[in-house]
Amino acid sequence: MNLRMFQIDAFTDRLFGGNPAAVCPLDGWLDDAVMQAIAAENNLAETAFFIPNGAEYDLRWFTPITEMDLCGHATLASAWVVFNELAPERQTVTFSTRSGNLVVRRDGERLVMDFPAKPAQPCEVPPALRDALGRAPEAVFAADDYMAVFASEDDVLALQPTMDALAQLDRRGVIVTAPGKRSDFVSRFFAPKVGIPEDPVTGAAHCTLVPYWSARLGKRHLHALQVSARVGELFCEDRGERVTIAGHAVKYLEGTIILS
Repeated sequence: MNLRMFQIDAFTDRLFGGNPAAVCPLDGWLDDAVMQAIAAENNLAETAFFIPNGAEYDLRWFTPITEMDLCGHATLASAWVVFNELAPERQTVTFSTRSGNLVVRRDGERLVMDFPAKPAQPCEVPPALRDALGRAPEAVFAADDYMAVFASEDDVLALQPTMDALAQLDRRGVIVTAPGKRSDFVSRFFAPKVGIPEDPVTGAAHCTLVPYWSARLGKRHLHALQVSARVGELFCEDRGERVTIAGHAVKYLEGTIILS
């Protein structure tokens, strides 16, 4: 059995930036163990698999070690494949996922995703989180992930967290964020518990970041940078119970997986 695979750099308009995702369009689901093995072999933050469902698609995401409930950059990458390789006449695509229906539409050169908002609630600073990050944040919030807020972009860039310690925390991952110098806010994202020490660009984290920064800055439209080594650029809007997260994507490679 031969499978098509694309590798797409998401949330960037240049190769070797943003977050690379593998995308495998399928006619029907493979065994979960096979999809997990492909994701482990790819060794990217996420490998996306989708199958036709009527006029739309069912979509699943795998890290190298587990299946995820929500992934932004691999959804953006999957939409890029639909719009540019499978159905170039389309203007929108709907993916049925563990997190409900996710709609992606074209907006010029950008792709705009409609995701559920996941606001975080203030919490005490867990001592283990402070120790793992190596410095105390100004505040900590909790949703699916911990969100640690720092005073400046330089504080976020300087962090060198202890991954083994982060992996022991009781949340999926840790978002660190601060006001940006060239953007409304910056962030980084660490999720060693699910096999991603530092994710280059994390669309799903912005489901939590956008409500926070929208309220703090008093604006609905937000320009964000995820300041990993690869850097990602996101254009976001707070819509109450939903957020939109937009960005560019470029194709790095196209190939064939040979399953014998």
